[in-house]
Amino acid sequence: MADKKRDEITIESLPKLLENDTKVKLAGVDVDGILRGKLISKKKFLGIAKEGFGFCSVIFGWDMHDQTYFRELKISNADNGYHDLIAIPDLSSFRRIPWEDDVPFFLVSFFDPDSGKPVSVCPRGLLKTTVDKLHAKGYGAMAGAEYEFFQFKAPPNDSNAPISERNNSSTATFLRDNPVNTLPSLTEGMFGYSLTRPVHNQEYYYGIFDACEKFNCGIEGWHTESGPGVFEAALSFGEIQQMADKAGLFKYVVKSVATKYGITPCFMAKPRQGLPGNSGHMHVSIVDKDGKNLFAREKKESEAKYKDIENLSDMGRHFLAGLLEGLPDIMPIVAPTINSYKRLVENFWAPVTVSWGLEHRAASIRLIAPPTSKPGATRFEVRVPGADANPFYVLSAILALGWRGVEKKLEIKQPPLGKGEDVGGKADPGVRLAKSLKEATERFVHPESIAREVFGDEFVEHYAGTREHEIRLWDEAVTDWEVRRYMETV
Repeated sequence: MADKKRDEITIESLPKLLENDTKVKLAGVDVDGILRGKLISKKKFLGIAKEGFGFCSVIFGWDMHDQTYFRELKISNADNGYHDLIAIPDLSSFRRIPWEDDVPFFLVSFFDPDSGKPVSVCPRGLLKTTVDKLHAKGYGAMAGAEYEFFQFKAPPNDSNAPISERNNSSTATFLRDNPVNTLPSLTEGMFGYSLTRPVHNQEYYYGIFDACEKFNCGIEGWHTESGPGVFEAALSFGEIQQMADKAGLFKYVVKSVATKYGITPCFMAKPRQGLPGNSGHMHVSIVDKDGKNLFAREKKESEAKYKDIENLSDMGRHFLAGLLEGLPDIMPIVAPTINSYKRLVENFWAPVTVSWGLEHRAASIRLIAPPTSKPGATRFEVRVPGADANPFYVLSAILALGWRGVEKKLEIKQPPLGKGEDVGGKADPGVRLAKSLKEATERFVHPESIAREVFGDEFVEHYAGTREHEIRLWDEAVTDWEVRRYMETV
């Protein structure tokens, strides 16, 4: 359904819209970007569509494996009884799930039952709050997302069953009883942009593309990436809040469709040692009320401080300066897991310093602007996020940091990354980004952190607590690498 039609859905039009349905699926987003939801009757939905309904706050009180956080956090904890939040369906998010007989689907946002305000850590609410600051000034934001992900053949429950009847429920059992590196890749070897590799799994390959289109998270570019069983999707560019919804739902599509083919998709930042990781690059630009790109410069400035920005507007320059200054302070958002920092290492096509450059894919921030693109396509591609990051938080952070730069009229303090340089310019080697989640979280939660300035203390304290939980679990873990290296020799 076209976005315009979706925006026209009202409480009054719902009975007609759902007249042939008996049930509705609802889902919200947790701090890890995971959809948490339920199936309810149409009657129930029509009764709660306007005012919302109670949804257990524990989804903000436990981790991705439903273990409550070691440290009690404000939003949801034992003292408040893991009380209900108010979940209100966003009618403009309406879709039908094509792989589930077109069951109607809506996203929800979470609100505090006492104040009625958006829950500070609700991913959709955080992004809306950030976007509203631009709307108040008469501006809007556009965004795009690209995801890379590995795919593995899930060991079938019954090797004699047709592949369409298999599911990947046995993958968890397999990984429990076998080394993870023995899970076979969907295809072997390195073959980016291959036209023949997708034929190996043609029904699955086209099935994802078609399901995304029907589910309103359409793909504009879809190809193999360099890596065993790796695909990359560039999602259709659009308004930033709708883009975040599409990015979050993309993983839902892939995982759902893959299940039907006995395939396990993997959005970890670094699933395999010695290979490039999975990126989640984000593109952002600012527009006026008429949709005009405000990062494009009306006339090239021949006397610009750096040639790379001669076609970038003053607003674009301030936005870039804000990104560069704030990036080190929001690293737990763009690199949220222990594994994220395995991807952000030298020599693996991932940025490791605070750096920027015109059409420079080794930089953490790639400026896309004339003369290599049309003025209306001028934007920033932030290349630090991995495929494991929560797209709502990532886009919120990019927008908040950049807008802070615009409001403060910050100036770019470092030269662009030189051609052929991949970690920092010769004139300015750049600030090294955090090398671990622990280092990143310590900077994120620091009293002077820019994250606190743009998002507030409540969000920072809660989200930092969730990352500290991950760090503690990692500190207590004994890995296969340790056992293989030390068991016999020490």
